[in-house]
Amino acid sequence: MTATISVRGLEKSYEDRPVLRGVDFDVARGSIFALLGANGAGKTTVVKILATLLKADAGTAAVDRFDVATQAARVRASISLTGQFAAVDQTLTGRENLVLVARLRHLKGARPLADELLARFLLTDAADRRVATYSGGMRRRLDIAMSLIGDPPVIFLDEPTTGLDPQSRAEVWNSVRQLAGHGTTVLLTTQYLDEAEQLADQIAILHQGRIIAHGTLAELKELFPPAKVEYVEKQPSLEDIFLAITGS
Repeated sequence: MTATISVRGLEKSYEDRPVLRGVDFDVARGSIFALLGANGAGKTTVVKILATLLKADAGTAAVDRFDVATQAARVRASISLTGQFAAVDQTLTGRENLVLVARLRHLKGARPLADELLARFLLTDAADRRVATYSGGMRRRLDIAMSLIGDPPVIFLDEPTTGLDPQSRAEVWNSVRQLAGHGTTVLLTTQYLDEAEQLADQIAILHQGRIIAHGTLAELKELFPPAKVEYVEKQPSLEDIFLAITGS
């Protein structure tokens, strides 16, 4: 498949501390790519470089065929970035947030566009409520919906479920799956292994500034010896219990 994001030899240091030490990967069009790593591994630095918010010290990167260093304006027109905290105005309603962004982008038909996105992200019933009354998952879904105004072909989600409860995480996961289902290319950074396992078509593990493993979940599993077959009683996890009790 055609690579929508292509990264080669990316390096970045802050003063004398190397953060990226030669990062390489490709993201296929319309896929979900998870960049997995612990805090401080360099995930957000990669996203900032790809979003033209930070300049790399060395290496090249292209988004939607545009070079991030020499064609920054073209890259910005092709992307949307959702950071670690929902960038929504809590004094406005959900619909007003979406209409505001559409008008800032000088798009016609702002209200019908807002209504379409509210329906797509299951927020129609809360459309006219102030965002201050939304749950964490609803705010994050609204944040992602706002990122899609203008139909960017590429969206960066930087740790989108940080601080969310299990039900809200599941809601955001469904929203991310919808993005790829509509043909959007998604680069997702996360420190949660289950999130990458649930969502990603491809997973890259970033450790100490380098990609140390890259592939599908099945390919990564092949790096380990075959598992022994044992028959044990499966106990539900606390998350299973929580979701069952709450009916989610």
